[in-house]
Amino acid sequence: MRHAIAHRKLGRTPGHRKALLRNMMNALVRSERIETTVAKAKEVRRLADRLITLGKQDTTHARRRTFSLLCDKGNTEKIFATLAARFSGREGGYTRIVRTGYRAGDGSEMAILEYLPEEEKKPKAKKGKKKKAPAAKEKPAAKTAAPAKPVRTAKKAGGKRSADSRGKREEPEGEKRKTTGKRMTKGEPG
Repeated sequence: MRHAIAHRKLGRTPGHRKALLRNMMNALVRSERIETTVAKAKEVRRLADRLITLGKQDTTHARRRTFSLLCDKGNTEKIFATLAARFSGREGGYTRIVRTGYRAGDGSEMAILEYLPEEEKKPKAKKGKKKKAPAAKEKPAAKTAAPAKPVRTAKKAGGKRSADSRGKREEPEGEKRKTTGKRMTKGEPG
């Protein structure tokens, strides 16, 4: 069982892992989109969402905590100025991971980690009964249906014929050939 496993180790020492995640967070804030492995993207996503949450608080303490995570003054300002405002109406899930395939060198699964774009605000529908349209408006008359196409037969389709019709000529309906017990040869009239 996976009890008390806090994070992925990513095959690095604690100091190296902390530096890697800090650099990736800075790159994500700067360009709002990075390509990395799936495991790294999942780890950075946890921290990137936390940065936006701190940015939405907009207090001195939140600014100091954000700066301690990023160590970059420009990126800290960007979080509080633009990114936090973009997600003001959202309660979480500020990033998305899109898997892009496998890396050619070692076969690692790659992904794009990006902040979500700004949402278009839609008017919320009010709950309750919907108002009916006035009775004066009538629905337009339905278009006349096009005549149905005739059913294709095996001969018209030009494809394969059924097993029972192979080698037989089709006779007009109502006229059936009289068969005798002997075979007909080519020269004999039928």
